[in-house]
Amino acid sequence: MIELGGNIKLVGFKDLDPSQLIVVKKMIGTYAKKISQSNEFQELSLHLKAIHKNPEKDSNVKYELQAKVIIDGKPYNSEITDFNLFYAMDRVLTKLIDSCKEQ
Repeated sequence: MIELGGNIKLVGFKDLDPSQLIVVKKMIGTYAKKISQSNEFQELSLHLKAIHKNPEKDSNVKYELQAKVIIDGKPYNSEITDFNLFYAMDRVLTKLIDSCKEQ
């Protein structure tokens, strides 16, 4: 598990190469800032799981991402599965922000 700033947790991201991890951290920071502009959150966590991984071809990895944010003690969740990690992160975090706004 990787902790960013105390209230942001990344689970399953240790297997990514350093260049991918840099982009992941920047994306998380951007979305955490968007969430905190409208609400003060206690915790933001992102769980990454590589599924359908082909050891011969790194490009055929399908990622499952689960995001959770706790705002005022109330949890909000979203989940996405996609082949492109960064696209999946964008979608899962956008869904998470949208679900917070609906409530």
